[in-house]
Amino acid sequence: MSAAYPDFSSKSAALYERARRVMPGGSTRVQTFFNPYPVFAAHAEGCRVIDVDGAARIDFVNNYTVQIHGHSHPKIVEAVKKQAEQAMCFTLPTETEIELAEIFCERTASIERVRFANSGTEAVMNAIKAARAHTGRPKIAKCEGVYHGSYDYAEASLDPDPQNWGARDPAAVGYARSAPAGMLADVVVIPFNDVDASRRILEANADRLAGLLVDLVPTRCGGGPASPEYRAMLREVTRRHGIVLICDEVVTYRLDYGGAQALYGFDPDLTTLGKIIGGGMPIGAIAGKAEFMAVFDASQGKPLCPHSGTFTANPVSMAAGIVAMRMFDREAIERQNTLGAKTRAQLDEAFKVAGVTGHVTGEGSLFLPHLSDEPLGDYRKTYRAHSDAAGERAEALFRLLLNEGIYSSVLGLNCLSTPMGEAEIDRLSEAVLKCLRIIKDEAPARAVS
Repeated sequence: MSAAYPDFSSKSAALYERARRVMPGGSTRVQTFFNPYPVFAAHAEGCRVIDVDGAARIDFVNNYTVQIHGHSHPKIVEAVKKQAEQAMCFTLPTETEIELAEIFCERTASIERVRFANSGTEAVMNAIKAARAHTGRPKIAKCEGVYHGSYDYAEASLDPDPQNWGARDPAAVGYARSAPAGMLADVVVIPFNDVDASRRILEANADRLAGLLVDLVPTRCGGGPASPEYRAMLREVTRRHGIVLICDEVVTYRLDYGGAQALYGFDPDLTTLGKIIGGGMPIGAIAGKAEFMAVFDASQGKPLCPHSGTFTANPVSMAAGIVAMRMFDREAIERQNTLGAKTRAQLDEAFKVAGVTGHVTGEGSLFLPHLSDEPLGDYRKTYRAHSDAAGERAEALFRLLLNEGIYSSVLGLNCLSTPMGEAEIDRLSEAVLKCLRIIKDEAPARAVS
């Protein structure tokens, strides 16, 4: 069954009006909202989501890269049911948390110890706190325009515009209006993939820097990887100055058996994990070398970095994560990455055939369409590439794809799941080509090649 969008007589439209009476703006997550109303989900199976109006769509968002095995995988569902029958949560630790931690220690060379959290945001927050505890320094460095969750320090300079992003070096700009000036004073912002400028800024602040937070394939910088030269510079400078190097793998851990750091030969001190590692359940993890993780050790009294949480290492999340990570073996990853390369190639071809300006970036099983031919590579270039016209075309593509049975990301980041095969990729390519032709016919001359 298919349902046209928008349809103000639909169940989704009615649910949105109901939600507006109890939630600010009718939404409890920024990512799920889009005008004139969001589509409400009813159930899902495999790589398809069925909304409350009965429309089934192939899901290329997967709760923003969480559902690596799609929805309701029988083995994960069985693990959740089994654990829920035993108990939903305990005050006591369980063997499941040891088992899941052992999986990460086996898969990733830099991971020797693990602490669990409830989300990627919590993982990043505690990694930053750990860096401060280890070094005794106050400041944190991050790349301009890169998303690391909703902790104030990690959000700094997430989406600055030309009016406030700084004339030369990036300025620390609050994402939320509530961001305190004192917090921003402790954030050093560097330009992604600019070796010389980033080295200069880091060197100038080195004696006050506790840690450097980096995503090796940041979406908001175009979806391409950090260059080998940039990665080498970050490791050399941080090691020489005793700055804790934190690799945010909340999204990128899917790229290789040991994560993006294994794929690119990167050697961080701490790693933050989330999304795929919980099999669809809420989860996060701070992991890394024993020397740096020792700040969490409470066996001898109050640790340097106290860390707890009522639902931390929840056994249901642990049970789901164990099954999900065991199924995501080398063979599954290779298949996903091969399919990802096919996806990007076919979508690039769709842009060419349709005669619409655009191209596709991404690594492994991630793909990001850009309705622009402007150069990418850092936040500022990507910001310019996603101009008002390009942004309008991207939103139009998202809406048109809904009516072609495709759920894509209005924010740009899409991904594959293991239930997908070439049939789903071919269907996506056909749908994108059809929608791009509509965009070309309806758009003004400046929107097309």
